[in-house]
Amino acid sequence: MFKKWFGKQQPKEETITAPLDGTIMRLEDVPDPVFAQKMMGDGIAIDPADGDVVAPVDGEIIQLFPTKHAIGLRSEAGVELLIHVGIDTVSMNGEGFTAYVKAGDRVKRGDRLLSVDLPLVREKAKSAVTPIIITNGDALESLEREAEASAKKGETVLFHVKMK
Repeated sequence: MFKKWFGKQQPKEETITAPLDGTIMRLEDVPDPVFAQKMMGDGIAIDPADGDVVAPVDGEIIQLFPTKHAIGLRSEAGVELLIHVGIDTVSMNGEGFTAYVKAGDRVKRGDRLLSVDLPLVREKAKSAVTPIIITNGDALESLEREAEASAKKGETVLFHVKMK
């Protein structure tokens, strides 16, 4: 109650931009049933054109997997995102991945999070397709997708989200 009166008011809406350059795909077309069937949550995927991954929102890093193939963020509005670079990339044990952030770091939209050796991922993993998942969909009032075919990191809007 006091936070409502005296605390910083948390935004209720969020615009999520692309964390990668590449071709936008429907989540249902990801070559992995866990993502394609939305078992982890709703979202979208990008077939990356390069190996730079940037923050799609202002927020906080809530998880960086030890293998650096996936990163979790929480936006200022409370949207929780998972960026999972490639399919079956966990088996690479971090080879070809470099992280520039750690859990607890605050980031701004466009800040560099990871770099990925895409040719190595394409050689050693099932796919380089990168799902971007909203993992706390139950906290959303609405999720609107933008109808774009290609993504420019930090610029192309993927979603407009309203929190409950």
